[in-house]
Amino acid sequence: MRIYDIIDDKRRSKELTREQIGFWIKGVVDGSVADYQSSALLMAIAINGMTEQETCFLTQAMADSGDKADLSAYGDRTVDKHSSGGVGDTTSLIVIPVMAALGKVCAKMSGRGLGHTGGTLDKLESVDGVTTSMSESAFFGQLDTIGLAIAGQTMKMCPADKILYALRDVTATVESIPLIAASIMSKKLASGARNIVLDVKCGKGAFMHDLKSAEKLARLMVDTGLKAGRKVSALITAMDEPLSDYIGNSLEVQGAVEVLKGRTDCPLYEVSKALCVALLDCEGAGEKVDEAIRSGAALAKFSKMLAAQGADEDVLDRPLVRSKCKIEIFAAKSGYVQSVDAMKIAETVLALGGGRNRKEDEILPHVGVKTDVRRGDFVNEDDQIATMYFDKYEHVALAKEVQDAFAIADKKPTKKSFVLETVK
Repeated sequence: MRIYDIIDDKRRSKELTREQIGFWIKGVVDGSVADYQSSALLMAIAINGMTEQETCFLTQAMADSGDKADLSAYGDRTVDKHSSGGVGDTTSLIVIPVMAALGKVCAKMSGRGLGHTGGTLDKLESVDGVTTSMSESAFFGQLDTIGLAIAGQTMKMCPADKILYALRDVTATVESIPLIAASIMSKKLASGARNIVLDVKCGKGAFMHDLKSAEKLARLMVDTGLKAGRKVSALITAMDEPLSDYIGNSLEVQGAVEVLKGRTDCPLYEVSKALCVALLDCEGAGEKVDEAIRSGAALAKFSKMLAAQGADEDVLDRPLVRSKCKIEIFAAKSGYVQSVDAMKIAETVLALGGGRNRKEDEILPHVGVKTDVRRGDFVNEDDQIATMYFDKYEHVALAKEVQDAFAIADKKPTKKSFVLETVK
């Protein structure tokens, strides 16, 4: 068997066998398949797609490419969640502490920034002292003591996904539905949780731009998880505008902390609560989630996790955002905010240095955008609508991009829900 023939088969839209996919993934890990060959195959998959069976084979091969977490000692209390990637999406930093506060065990393996979306690891590591590189003993010790941990992939767990994840980021193959599904579900299967909820983003600021594509991805991932014996559900949520008022690594942590401190009148909490309710799947779930926030139990769990992973115990009492420069941005005219273009703001944060264009790029942790108004709000000309945080003075010109992300008109738009659909 040759990788050349496998690439050629997929280039010709042929269905790959379990053996062919297994050969490729084994070669990705042991180095016998070169990066340029994997890149070619990834592009062929992105163009020609994969069947549901091929996607299941790929998911399982990636999950089996390294070690798996054994969470059997915690029984059915183990939970996990994943987002397909959005803008201002910090739900993990809310859902995981809430679930831990409610007695669940949350062993979460997360990724770094991919394309225009931020990575949970990058966000956490923007907090002084925090590390997401943990030994197995430290990871399980943290689960035993506080019930939650968020760590990065090691080369021992899903090593194939770690390699392919980085290649996809720089080869324009991020948006392929089979590749997204296999990447997400291989990590979920390897991570060992019995109960999984998936947040599939849909809209201008998501990889899935329309509801049909989002439904396809959600259904594919749910079915893959169910076939592997896990309890899986998915929410399809809107991503035409940023989920949070905060976009950028340390900014998004700040936004999550505000919710954990009791700010529940925002879309970020609406979606986070819905994800928690789906995981709990019991009567009165919504009230339980509200109480975990109201009592401060979820914030306490998050604070303990940060401290356990290297931060000072009082880190949340100090400013989290420390960019070198900032500029206030004002409305160009009076009227109602019709929309806030999530993709335009995300691309601006990327240009500020808040994301990666190449896998070796360093991220500037404190750059980003804080929005002050949302869809439906009325603004007067010259009202402040956002603040841009940046480290390089020449980036001040990008403030115009942020201003242009706000569409303002005379008529007030109708209200929209951020939770669009549930897939089980």
